[in-house]
Amino acid sequence: MTSQRRLRRRTARRGQAAFAEVARFLRTEQIGGLILLGAATIALIVANSPAADAYEQLSETVVGPASLHLNLSLATWAKDGLLTIFFVVAGLELKRELVVGELRDVRRAMLPIFAALGGMIVPAGVALLVAIGAPGGTDGWAVPTATDIAFALAVLAIAGSGLPSSLRVFLLSLAIVDDLGAILLIAAIFTATLNVLALIGAVGAIAAYAALQQMRFRGWWLYLPLGVTAWVLLHASGVHATLAGVALGLATRVKGDPGEREAPATWLEHTLQPISAGICVPVFAFFAAGIPIKGGTLSGIFSDRVALGVFLGLLVGKLVGVLSGAALSTRLRLAELPTGLRWRDLAAVAALTGCGFTVSLLIAELAFPAGDQQNRIKMAVLAGSLVAALLGAAGLRRRIRSQAEG
Repeated sequence: MTSQRRLRRRTARRGQAAFAEVARFLRTEQIGGLILLGAATIALIVANSPAADAYEQLSETVVGPASLHLNLSLATWAKDGLLTIFFVVAGLELKRELVVGELRDVRRAMLPIFAALGGMIVPAGVALLVAIGAPGGTDGWAVPTATDIAFALAVLAIAGSGLPSSLRVFLLSLAIVDDLGAILLIAAIFTATLNVLALIGAVGAIAAYAALQQMRFRGWWLYLPLGVTAWVLLHASGVHATLAGVALGLATRVKGDPGEREAPATWLEHTLQPISAGICVPVFAFFAAGIPIKGGTLSGIFSDRVALGVFLGLLVGKLVGVLSGAALSTRLRLAELPTGLRWRDLAAVAALTGCGFTVSLLIAELAFPAGDQQNRIKMAVLAGSLVAALLGAAGLRRRIRSQAEG
């Protein structure tokens, strides 16, 4: 009996060690970006294969309790449910940067904040300018305003190894501010009807979560139902449910107390980040990126001015906007370039911010009804993100070569 117990313990320890290794693997930025890209690639292949009908049926399969108005398709569960965990991680990252990170110091924060604002305003302007007068021309401007943190950081980690760490901090801070702006746009633009009572209930659940955090309460068994309640009520209110994730992330305590092994935000991010990178974002990408390329969807990027505006917004607008915002902050003497960084470093990172991917695909689904135009817009997001990644990577590699030669 004793030997059997020892065997079970050894097996359990090996299982825990294997799980910890997989989680550590998924926390690697390169891996998260590659999994995201792989899921989108598989979706494109399946959606244009003999299995296309099965893929569509899977996407439209409805599950969930109708009594709570949660009888949603699997694709909607991925968009509204799983992606909430991604936004919890984004909220935790934003809270950490605001409290103990780069955004804590106002002068140091000005550079990524101005860059992020430029990286939202200019792409939106480009998209509007190109699409003005076209059907749906005023609906797509918000799509190219977002930056995919996971994808952009993965490209930077792969192509920019050896460059100053301040470059990663700049990109991370910029992407977090950028995502916050995109989240506010989602809340402001895509809330058609508002159930005030449900919204008040959601705010109450989040406030209770925040209060328990300040009281140093440690029971996950209460935090989890509060988080789920906040999500369900926000979904019922008409506000996009993923915003519950951001709010919960921002409500989580970042600074650890004396004698505390780690702060709650650190533990939660450590726990959720592998789930987000390994399951939530790839599953969303799998359902969102399955675009049938028949009927001129790919060429439609250039014939549909709305899609072209999104493509150019990601590719040109992001580059110009981020550099212009950063230059304005230095010209006004509100910020200065971090030590060791040059403008060509920022140009490469500015190109990388055109990787819209996850949040841009989400906004495209919210802004356009399912159909040919939505497919063209999503294809523009995928194509623009891929070209932006290649341009940014080329700029980073060129910088590394010149650094080695000089």
